[in-house]
Amino acid sequence: MTPRCSFRLLPALLLLPLVACSAMPAVADREPDQYDADDVLLRDHDVPHVVVREAFVTEATPEENIDSPASWLQDGKRMLVATAKASDALVVYDGDSGRRLRTVGGPGKALGQLQRPNGVATIDDRYLFVVERDNQRVQMFALPEFTPLLAFGEDALRQPYGLWVRAKGEGYEVLVSDAYMAGEDADGDDVVPPLAQLDRRFRRYEVTRSGDGWQARDAGSFGDTSMAGAIRIPESLFGDEAHGRLLVAEEDVSTGTRLREYDLQGRYLGRDVGAGQYRAQAEGIALMACADGGGWWVASDQFADRTVFHLFDRASLAHAGSFAGKVTGLTDGVWLDARGDARFPQGVFYASHLDQGVAAFDWRDIAAALKLPQCARP
Repeated sequence: MTPRCSFRLLPALLLLPLVACSAMPAVADREPDQYDADDVLLRDHDVPHVVVREAFVTEATPEENIDSPASWLQDGKRMLVATAKASDALVVYDGDSGRRLRTVGGPGKALGQLQRPNGVATIDDRYLFVVERDNQRVQMFALPEFTPLLAFGEDALRQPYGLWVRAKGEGYEVLVSDAYMAGEDADGDDVVPPLAQLDRRFRRYEVTRSGDGWQARDAGSFGDTSMAGAIRIPESLFGDEAHGRLLVAEEDVSTGTRLREYDLQGRYLGRDVGAGQYRAQAEGIALMACADGGGWWVASDQFADRTVFHLFDRASLAHAGSFAGKVTGLTDGVWLDARGDARFPQGVFYASHLDQGVAAFDWRDIAAALKLPQCARP
């Protein structure tokens, strides 16, 4: 999300003092080795980690402001797509080499057009869901042609950012984060709403067939309103059906950036993840799921110079180690494709890089560096 901001939480009866937000600004207009004075840099913090070299980094296009990646298999070939916030488009790459193939979309409100696309997810190698912050909606596309099928959420979403999609019945369930704020202060900085108003931080949609097309039904919203479980600044979320778990990133540094554990019904379960590991800002979340119910959550800690990726045990949520790339920094969205091919036999982990492109990590390299056990895929 990388806002340049200050945030205030406004309880019902008390105005808390203004707390500066240490989230890093976007660097689309900066060189990769240039940082602002308020950036949080890994080189200034003692965060235990190993270094894993990137398999590739796509060509830098800073004018596009690349945010979040996702992948799918097309005739057995791995493809990669990323949202480009500044150009209101989707960028398509070869998923094994990072070579840029084409651009989809463009600014506008019609189906197939985009306004500030952010979160993205693929499912069943057939469909793509994209969150549009400035159109306040989610769009559904058919792959591989990127045929627009449906747009939904305009009547309820106010500032959507991230999403998680799962199969449900004959269709899909889509959970969307909504970072609505309570206006701005005198300095033009966003103000976080009072706790009681954070009960709609996430909205649930059911997407089903309707004749020859698709339809979406608003299935309600959720969000904890307690001091411990509320999400002040939301974006990334990801679920694990086998464990009945939904992890959501709390980006509010003043509260304590970390992951919070909800169940799939949207109830806070009272446990936080990564409180002892995060130093910059919790961002993208992905899951490496093994056939035996084990595996690892992989989540980014958004240092501006080099992102640290924390791994947590899938079942226990215990910290399992951390790694950073040689160059990958300021990561927003991430995506993990556990399926093997000739280039990545044990899967590949993608991460946005400096708002300019996407980096790829071979899972074999991650597992070797962190001494992870073998993971049989479901």
